Formats: sequence, C-alpha cells, structure tokens
Amino acid sequence: MTSEILSAINILTQPLGAAEASAQTSQQEALHAALGANKSVLLERLRSDGRLQRAARMRDEAKGEADWYGGETDDVTWSFVQECLLLLLTLTRHLTEELKRFQEAPPPSGSLRTPEMAPPLPPDVLSVSQQKTLGAALQFVVSLGVCPYLSAGVGVPLGRRSAFGSVVEKLIGRETSPPAGRRLLTTTRVLLQVAERATLATLVFSRHLGDVMAALCQLGYEPHREDRRPLSSEECRWCKEALRNLLGKVYQPIVVKELLVLQGGPKQSGPAGSSRAALGSAPAWLRRLCGQLLSERLMQPSGVQAVVRAVLEGGTGGDSDWRKCDAVARILAACPQQSASADGYFRLVCPQILDLLHFRDKLTAQQFQRVATMAALSMVQERPAFAQQYLLAPLLAPLHRCITASAEDHPHVAVEESDLTRCLEDVYKIWVVGNSPSPTLLAALQDVLPVIFTLFCFTKRSVSHLRAPCQEILLWFLKLSETSAALPLLRQLSGLRERRNDVAAAAFHFTAGGDGGVRLVCRQACSDADEELYEKLSGEQWRLECLVQLLAQLSDSDLAGDFFLDLLQELTGWAAALDEELKDEEQVDVAAMTLLEVEQQLLGGAERRAEKLTLLQALAVMVESLEQEQLLRKTSQVVDFMVSLLQRACVGLDGASAPGVGNLVESQTLSMGMGLVATLLSAPQISAEDYSCMSKLLRPLEALSQQHPDVVVQELASNLRAVIATHGAFRPESLADAARCRGNPDEMTKSSKARSEGRSQQTPVGRFPQRPSPPSSSGDPDPSNKPLSDWLLEACDLDVPTRAVALRVVTRMVQRRHPEAVQAQEKVLTLFLENLEHEDSFVYLSAIQGLAVLADSYPGHILERLLQDFQRGPSLPSSKQERSLETRLKVGEVLMRASRAMGELAPHLGRPLLSVFLQGTRDPDQSVRASSLSNLGELCQRLDYSLGPLAQELSSCLTALIKTEREAEVRRAAVHVIAQLLRGLSDKTTQVLSDVLLDLYRALKLAVRSDPDPAAVLHAQLALEELDHVMRRFVFPEQKLEKKIVVLP
Repeated sequence: MTSEILSAINILTQPLGAAEASAQTSQQEALHAALGANKSVLLERLRSDGRLQRAARMRDEAKGEADWYGGETDDVTWSFVQECLLLLLTLTRHLTEELKRFQEAPPPSGSLRTPEMAPPLPPDVLSVSQQKTLGAALQFVVSLGVCPYLSAGVGVPLGRRSAFGSVVEKLIGRETSPPAGRRLLTTTRVLLQVAERATLATLVFSRHLGDVMAALCQLGYEPHREDRRPLSSEECRWCKEALRNLLGKVYQPIVVKELLVLQGGPKQSGPAGSSRAALGSAPAWLRRLCGQLLSERLMQPSGVQAVVRAVLEGGTGGDSDWRKCDAVARILAACPQQSASADGYFRLVCPQILDLLHFRDKLTAQQFQRVATMAALSMVQERPAFAQQYLLAPLLAPLHRCITASAEDHPHVAVEESDLTRCLEDVYKIWVVGNSPSPTLLAALQDVLPVIFTLFCFTKRSVSHLRAPCQEILLWFLKLSETSAALPLLRQLSGLRERRNDVAAAAFHFTAGGDGGVRLVCRQACSDADEELYEKLSGEQWRLECLVQLLAQLSDSDLAGDFFLDLLQELTGWAAALDEELKDEEQVDVAAMTLLEVEQQLLGGAERRAEKLTLLQALAVMVESLEQEQLLRKTSQVVDFMVSLLQRACVGLDGASAPGVGNLVESQTLSMGMGLVATLLSAPQISAEDYSCMSKLLRPLEALSQQHPDVVVQELASNLRAVIATHGAFRPESLADAARCRGNPDEMTKSSKARSEGRSQQTPVGRFPQRPSPPSSSGDPDPSNKPLSDWLLEACDLDVPTRAVALRVVTRMVQRRHPEAVQAQEKVLTLFLENLEHEDSFVYLSAIQGLAVLADSYPGHILERLLQDFQRGPSLPSSKQERSLETRLKVGEVLMRASRAMGELAPHLGRPLLSVFLQGTRDPDQSVRASSLSNLGELCQRLDYSLGPLAQELSSCLTALIKTEREAEVRRAAVHVIAQLLRGLSDKTTQVLSDVLLDLYRALKLAVRSDPDPAAVLHAQLALEELDHVMRRFVFPEQKLEKKIVVLP
C-alpha cells in the first residue's frame, strides 16, 4: 500500500516530457501546463488503474476529512498543492496504521528466529528511491504553497535560491481565492501533521525547517490591522504554540542557525551579490521575535553550546572561524535585553561557558576553548562582579578547597584528582592562553597561587602532567603582575612571611593520582618527631630551590634582581638593628620577669633568628643558582646593590667596635664592591640618567670617606664620590686602578699604597701621576733559574701549589727538549706517574699534561709504558691498589691527548693503541670500557685509509656493544665512536667503510628506535645526520666549473 501511494505521488511530481516542453513558448507557461497535466494524469490513473484503487480510496477519505480542501479552482498551482497535501496526508495516515499494527503484532516464535537474523524493519522505513519521491513532493509543496505567500523580508525569497524559484514567483497568483494567509496556514498545518511521523519529520525538517518556521512566525506574530487580519485569534494562538513546540523538538544548533537566517542581514545591506545582501533585511517585528527566541535558546540548559555549534559547525579552523569565535564570545558576554535580570543570565550562562573548556575533539576543542576563553575575558572586563561570582569562583573552587579543607569534613580525600586536573587546565586556558592580564584576573589568581606553587613543588619531585601547566601559570603571573604585588608573594613563597592561602601542611598533603595527576589527601600522624622535623626542613629547602628555578626562567624580567635587592635591603636593616638588640638583651633583668615573660622573650629571639636564617638561606640559594646577569640586569639594580652593600658597611662606623670593620671577609667584600662602582664609572660613555641613579651612592660614600678606619678605603670612597658628584668632570687615575683590581682587594691595596708613596714626593695638582704597571705575577717561573733536580724535588713537595708549579715547569722543559730532561727521561716519567695518583686535581691534571707532552716527544717507549698501565693497572711499587681504577682512567685521558697530538703520524703510531683500546672494550668495569671507546673514537678519526683492514673488526665490536651492552654510558660511547669515525673520514667514508657501512647504519637506526637512554639516541641521531651529509655529497657531488686549456702538439 505504501508503494501505491508513493506511485501516485510520483505520477503527480514527474517532470514534463521533452516533446511537450519544446512546444511551450515560455518557462512559466511550460510549468503551468506541466502542473495541470500531471494533476489530470493522476486523477485519470486513480479512476482507471486497478493497482491504485486502495490509494484512491484512502485519498477520498482524507479529502472528506480535510475541511481546507476547496475543490476545483482556476488556480492550477494551488490545485496542484492541494493534491500533494492530500497524498501526503494519505501516506501519513497509512504509515501510522501500519506502525500501530506492527507494534501490536506478537513477536515471532523462538523456533523460527535465530541469533543471526536481523530484527524486522518497521513499516514506516522508506527506501532511497521512495525518500527521493517524497522529497520532490515536499519541495513542490514548500515552493508552491509556502514561500510565495511569505511577506517581504520573511525568510529567504525563492528568487534568490535558484532559477526555478524565479519562475515560481512569477507564476503564483495571490489575488485568487482562498486568500494567501489561509493557503499558508493550510500548507503549514499539513506539513506539521506529516512531521508527526518520525520518518517523515526527518525529510520535512532536514530541508524545509526554515520555511516552516518562517510561516509559523508570520502566521502567529505578524501585526495586522483589525479589519485585515487573515486569521482568527485562536488560529494565531495555535501557530504560536506550534512554533514553540517545534523549536523545542528540533536539534537546537539547527534551530539557532535558522533563527539567525530569519533575523536577516543588517538594515543597511552590503553590495549586491554579497552574502549579507542575500539575506535581506527582515521586518522589525521579525527581528525582535528572532532575538527573543535566540535569547530563550541561549538561556536554556546547554543553550550556550547550541549557539556555538550553530555558528561554528562545519568550520575548518581558518581565519574566518576565529573571527566567528570572537563574535560568539562577545554575544555570550553581553546580557540580552530580553533577560529578566543580568544576575539570572550570568548564573545560567557562566557554568555552560566553563563546560566549553572540556571538549576532547581536537578541532571542536580548539574552537570551543577560544570561544570560552574570549567570553570569560570579556565578562571579566565588562562585568567583573558577575564574572567573579559565577565564573572565576566555580572555576577556582578546587584550589580554594585545598585552602579551606578540614580533617573533620574530609577524613580521607579532600580534592579528587580529576577536579584538580580540570581546574588547572581551565586556569591555564583562560589565564595563560587568553593572556589578557586584568586586575580581576590577577587578584583571583593571586589568592590561589600559593596552592599552585605547592603543587608545582610536588610535581617537580615526581612525574606528572600537571608540572608544565603549574609552571606556565606561575611564570605568567610573575611576568605580568606589578612588582609591588609580586615581591610580597615571592617573600611568602620563600618562607620569609607567614604562609597564607596555602595548603594546611599539618593536616593535608599532595599525593600522586592514578592517572598521572595529583590529589589532596589527609596527612597521617607521624610518630617520629625527628623525621617530621627533617621533612619540614627539607620541604622548605625544596620550595626555595623551586622558587629560584622559576626566577631563572624569567630571563627577560627584572623581578629576580628586584627580589634580590629587596632581601639585601632587609639584611641591611637587620645589621643596623643588631646593636640595639644586643643592648636590649644586656639590659633585660631576667630575675624581675615572670616565667611567661621569660618564655616570650626567648621565643621572640628564636623567631627573629629563624627569620634571619631563612633570609640568609634565600640569598645563598639565589646567588648559587642564578646568573649574575640575571640578578643585576640594569645599572639601576647594580647601583641599588651597591647602596645596600655600602649601607651595611656604614653600620656602626662611629662605634669603637664597629661590626664587620675588622672582619677580613667584609673588608674585602667592601673593596670589591667599590671596585665594581669604579668599573661602572670607567665605562666609555655614561649617560646623565646613570649619573642620576648613582647619586644614591653619595651619602654612604661620604660616610666611608670620613669614618672608615682604612685609609685606602677612605681615599677610594672620596674619589668615587667626587666622580659621581661632578658627573665625570673629575676623574683620578686611581679610578682605573680600582676597576682593574676589583677582583683582587690585596692588589688594590698595594697599588693604592704605592701610589700614595709616589704622590707624597710630588705637588698635588688634582690629578695623580701615571704609575707604571707592575710585572705580572700570574705567569709560571722561568725554568732556567733552577736545575732539573731542584724542580724534581719541588714536585714531591707536600704543598699542593708548589708541587703543581714544579710539574708544569718540568713539562715545559720536556716540551723544549731541555738537555737535562732528555737525559732524565725515566725519572720524569716516574715522577709524572706518581703524581698521577694524587687526589688534588691541580696536581694530577698537571701530571696528565706532562705525560701527554712526554708521549708526544718520545712516543716509542712512553706509549708502550702507558698502554701497559692502562691495560693492567699502575705498575709502580708505591701505587695503591684501591685507587687502581681511578689511575687507569687518568692514563686513558693521557692516551686520548696523545692520540690528538699524533696528527699525520697516527697511522704509524696508532696500531698498538688501537689493539689495546679494542681489548679495553671488554673490560669488566664499565668506566674503563667507556674510556676505551672514547679513546678509540679520537684515534679512529685520524687513521684515514689505514683503518681499512680493521674496519670489519671495529664494526663488529661497535655493533655488538650497541645491541648487547647493558650500561647506558658504554652504549652512548659506542654510538659516539661511530659519529667521530664518520666525521673524521668525511668523504673517504664510502671508500674506507664500504663493507661495513650498512651494518653501522643499521646499528644507529636500532639505537634511535629502541635505546632507552636519551643521550645515546641523541648521539645516534647526530651520527645519522653526519652519514646523511656524507652520502649526499657522494650521490650529488659538488659541480665545479673549470676551464681547461689544452696545448695541442
């Protein structure tokens, strides 16, 4: 029966034959004739064709129940639409009855049904061809029965959809009966009745939803004069209710998209042919209605997501999509006029905006996150109060819960791993990715930043994917916040202030989660007080180290230097208050105090000492971990540093026992600091701004020049003050001397005294006489001053500097082939070997250098002895067996330097070394194996063509080590040997290593793919790059443009 009804629909909608179409004079007439002819053919077939009798009977029943059917009319198009509507109603009624019988029918018996059988299809399922036929009928109904009767500006006109639409617009007559409003109501009602069946609703709304919505909007809401209203009040109310029901049933992003289309383009449309001009300008009543309906869609549950999907669905992530994201974000941040209150709007929308941050699909997540980030930033700027209450507070709730959690409320887990992970990811997306620092955002983040820092310190000790977000968030705040806000925070994080807004360390602590995240759990009571104290102290030290690591990342910021100077200033204040504290302690009469007062006095002193220790610890870690260029990046910071240093030196100068004046370390520090000021003043060009900044040094320099007990310091301070005060007009020669000697305070003192003695013999004229530079004392003594025997004796001295200098002198004598050194070759060799076992690096490095020079001068005998010691251990009777391994490694260093010095003699002298190094790769100790491989690489890259006969053996050794060696250090060295080999042979690689090149390549690829050591993988990648360069030069040799001149005989 379904196929019979669809056959009738097909007869009604089939296209006009070619012969008939050619006889027509215009498109309108051809369409008019085709509609009339198809209707006549259908009625004839329904009367005469026996196969369509049931379809004709059901059509007549539907016709009898249709109160809108007007019978025969002169308007062919409306008559055609009526027939289509009757057949659609007939099909809908039939499918409804069939589906009801299908649902009431008992299921087939178990004996007739097998597990492999598919469930029976319901009768309302249509084939592809049937859907095509039904879609054609719906298109005729909408084109002839809906679109022509829409008012101007309502919906998209037919003429702008296709050429067929222009033909239809000219064909429709709006003056004939029934009137246009009644026709539009009839068509819309029938389409909604058809859409009650789910199968047919898909066909109706997938293509014609916008037209149906436009018709319902016009029928229900278009204003009319009372005497010209086409519909009754009841019918208008029905249309409004039908529109509400339709908008509630359809997929919301599609509804939003169609409402945006109905709302039309701007009132002043763009140029003809543009997309905005194609939309046209909708009437005012329709624009208001669409705005109200869009606001209702937005404020529904998941309404924000529906609006975003409607605008962005189908995008590719290009520039136009990003502009759409920004536009949608601005819409979400603005409260619509239809909203009852701004508070209610933001209460509904803000949670949905946060949900946009949690999508996992890559393209969708990028677009949604941009919309959410931009919307959040716009809300923070335009509505900070609502954003703080409904957006930022829920977003940061897990971090606030870390601060306010109590053991009574959360006896086990205070914050779950998923909540903390989601919170930090959201903070990273809005604060760091959004990168729009506003006072509201900075203040909200500052409240929870101690928790994030504590979490960062925990992740630095373990493996967690939250480490990078925490670090980026902390760096973002420190970079963009004001110095006045960042410095107190740094003091709190470093432990110099009481910890506020942080995790309660006594009750809770962070632990690793199951998915690579972190959760906050209740801390178990510790019974060991010493262990608890150790954990507390080590935790504070670790927090300080993590803070300094963060400051090290701020390479382009002055914050690290400002914090350093702030700590120095506090240290200066404590130094100034030291005398008063000592006097107060001396004046305290303990006998007259109560026990409580004594306890408070002692606790107060202990707290002050703890604060001082914390300050000194922070300064020490910063000086050790941060580069000087980062601590003092600008001249103003250097000047502030000097002000702090000089102020500490001025503390108590007027007292008899001035603290620090007699302290050698502090005196030298003061001298070096003043030398630093002299260096600044000795620069070729100093700006007026720098001199203005240095004016802060005038007062402490004046105090030092008048009160310091050291005459040299007084003189230098007076000169520096004069240079700064005169902006460089007065420049004594002592300034350059102080700048040169600022690394050596003693030398500065000597030069100053010498200059004072020389100056006492001349008349002072405001400038000091030029002083000849003293001979340098940093060079080595002249070996010709003493015989070799004396130097050999000094090389056995217990004083380390004396011994090291003697070894260097003997080395230079061997290098210059001194006659005594040539005759005492064995004694020199024994001396160097004995000092090779010395534990001081100054001594054994001098011995290594001496042995290398000795091996270069007399390779035959010396190399044989060194190879024996490297292979079997030290051969001297006085050698200590417990230091045998260390001595062998030092001998390996000597052999490596000797290999480098061989040069072109390596093919002749390197054969014994090559054999020993290959044997060393099988040594039981991993350090010796690695040393042998390192020496092997240095030697092989200098052997050139003489390596050819040994290539197979060398390749077997290296590939076996790469594949089977357990120690990462040895595998790393084996891969590095291949890299050195390729680098040394260069273009000769394809000739010398032709037989083993493939094996080496496979070994390198194996290391890259499967070696767990990152350093070995890096070495393998570098070796492959070197091999790639070699093969490229071999396959594509460099083209040389040469001109040859041949002289013919």
